[in-house]
Amino acid sequence: MTTVLITGTDTDVGKTYVSSLLLRALAQSGRRCAGIKPIASGCANSAGKLTNADALSLMASSSVKLSYAQTNPYAFEPPIAPHIAARAAGINVDLTQIVAAVRAAEMLCDDVIVEGAGGWLSPLATALEHADLAKALDAPVLLVVGVRLGCINHARLTANEIARSGARLMGWIANVLPASSAMLALEENIASLIEFLPVPMLARVCTGALEDCGLAAALLEVETQ
Repeated sequence: MTTVLITGTDTDVGKTYVSSLLLRALAQSGRRCAGIKPIASGCANSAGKLTNADALSLMASSSVKLSYAQTNPYAFEPPIAPHIAARAAGINVDLTQIVAAVRAAEMLCDDVIVEGAGGWLSPLATALEHADLAKALDAPVLLVVGVRLGCINHARLTANEIARSGARLMGWIANVLPASSAMLALEENIASLIEFLPVPMLARVCTGALEDCGLAAALLEVETQ
C-alpha cells in the first residue's frame, strides 16, 4: 500500500490535475486507489453544503469511492488561504482527524493520493504545515513543478525546504502550463530542473492533455526501490 502527499511549487500549478491523472492511471492498471483533499478553501455553497472542485475531481478519478466528507474533511467557502479561512470560521483543524481519514482510506486502497493546499510552505492551518502532515502520515512527497518563468527558483527552494523539514521528496512532475507551452527556452528550463533538483523527474505532463504519461508505473517503480 502506498500513500503519497502531493505538493506544488505554488498555487495553480496543476496539483489536482496531476493527482487526478495519477489516480486514473492507477485505476486503469487495476489498483484500488482514492484521493483525499484534507483541507480546501474556495468551496461552492449549495443549500449549506460546501463542495470543492479539486476534491470532486479526485473523487471522480478514484477507483474506490469515498464519501465527500471522507475525501475533504475540512471545507471552507472563501477563496482565501485555508489557515485564514479556518480562523475566520472559528474552526480548529485537527491533524489527528486528517490522519484518521487517510488511515481509513488506506484500509480500502492499494494507493492513497493526498493533495495539499497551495505550495509547500503555505500553512494548512494555524500551527499545521505540510511537513507536519507528511511526517504524521509517514508519506513521501511528490512535487508538481509548474513550468513557467521563475520555476527553477521556486522548484529549488521548495526541494530544499522539503529536505530541511525532514520529509522525503520522492520525485517531481514537470507540468507545462498552457500559458508556458510556447515559453522561450522551455526545453532548457526543464533540462535545468533535471540538473538541479536532487530527485528524478518522474513524468512530464501538459495541463489539458488527458494522457497516461507513465505516472503510475513511475510511482510504483520509485516505491519498490
